[in-house]
Amino acid sequence: MTAPRRGAPDLGRMFRDLLRLRASHGHGLVHLAHSFSLHVLTGVLAVAAHYGTMYGMLAVQPDPLVASTIGFVAGAATRFALSFFRVFAPTRGLRRAGARFLVAISLQAVANTGLLALLLAAGFSVWPAQVATTIALTFATYAAYRLWVFR
Repeated sequence: MTAPRRGAPDLGRMFRDLLRLRASHGHGLVHLAHSFSLHVLTGVLAVAAHYGTMYGMLAVQPDPLVASTIGFVAGAATRFALSFFRVFAPTRGLRRAGARFLVAISLQAVANTGLLALLLAAGFSVWPAQVATTIALTFATYAAYRLWVFR
């Protein structure tokens, strides 16, 4: 790995430092902005797992809905681990959060597949449709995780 240019921000270090932060039980606007930012940052890793797996699956399985669903599972595992241990401050244990996460992520999987299928049927190509779907679901998942899953 090469060292960052002098004066240039070290984005990798900034990302790692942000992931080391853990949201507290705060309730103010600053806390919400902080936890949503961490949700988005950990989402980048979950999306990398999802899209990386999807990309690999498309090489052997040409059906984009199947490939996206399998990629979604990889992203979900990444999302849960990071959300539980880094983003939210769960008030219940791992089992309770895990069970609630399975319900929420199942609904998210249905929404992901449904919206992706809708966009594909409307003529979008696979990757723009998947990116639009991911962005559309970001806000709903944050609300579900914050208000129910990790509460």
